Amino acid sequence: MNTNDGTSQNPEPRTRNLGRVLNGRRIAGLSALAAGNFAISVWMGQEAYKWLPPQASSEAVLVDKLFSFMTAVGTFIFIGVVGTLLYSMIFQRAAKYDISDGPPIEGNVALEVIWTAVPIMLILWIGTVSYKTYDQMSLLEAIAPKVMATVDTVPGESREPVPGDISPGDNPYIEVHSRQWSWEFRYPEANVSSTELHVPINQRAKFKLTSDDVLHGFYIPAFRVKQDIIPGREIDFSFTPIREGRYRLRDSEYSGTYFAANQTHVVVESEEDYQQWLSAIAQNPPTAAENMAYDEFAEAEKGTISLGWATVKPAPAPVVNHTSSEENSYE
Repeated sequence: MNTNDGTSQNPEPRTRNLGRVLNGRRIAGLSALAAGNFAISVWMGQEAYKWLPPQASSEAVLVDKLFSFMTAVGTFIFIGVVGTLLYSMIFQRAAKYDISDGPPIEGNVALEVIWTAVPIMLILWIGTVSYKTYDQMSLLEAIAPKVMATVDTVPGESREPVPGDISPGDNPYIEVHSRQWSWEFRYPEANVSSTELHVPINQRAKFKLTSDDVLHGFYIPAFRVKQDIIPGREIDFSFTPIREGRYRLRDSEYSGTYFAANQTHVVVESEEDYQQWLSAIAQNPPTAAENMAYDEFAEAEKGTISLGWATVKPAPAPVVNHTSSEENSYE
């Protein structure tokens, strides 16, 4: 366009440049927000370790790494979605008393491809990490190698070593008998039994799980392991304890009235202490262990107390060489 002084003026380049500047600023701002979201998500993933019991088994190291990764991904998505909604509600809401329709915007093919492709890639990423984690756990179940490592969740990430079985030879099986409502652990090699589970540290603990009545759940939160015990079947199960201490074993399945009280301790100790414990309890004569459910049911049958609810008759208390002590334990 010509002006009166003979010079030409064309506002189009200036408009394009302004648009480029605004687009650049918008991209830079979104990139900064995404970077901040990523940093918060990584921090939240690390904080997730504090929400769980202590890592007392090799399986716990693998499971916690996967849980941390899932927490970080979930945090990133949550902040991104909620942040977008809040921004739209605050800065892009309609004016007061504005009842007009929104602009008739047609579909954006590029945007639709992006929001379809990104979730697909994210699901494949999560599925791959999960598969690798459970594949590592299946290797632990099958051969218990001496050295393993956690799964890498992002390229270039360092893999944390996971201790395996360092004991020579093949460890004997411990028989686990579950019933309403008590646990019994038999050690065939020493010909003893106990209502408290003892296992040596850094050795593959192998079990044969059976149920005398209904479905039970062999669950140790500090070990991140759980196995359903199905009546009429003998189930092989194993894990590697890596931290000494006393932990809690719970019945994770609803097996009847007193299932919540169907708990006991798991003691992880050195090989020397473990063998001394086996030798010591072998000197104890087998006696009936305490079974609160059986005792209360017997009192109810006599009419001494009233349970206030209908229940099946519990199994008699197991006859064992050692009864679980009520010392403090990790949860």
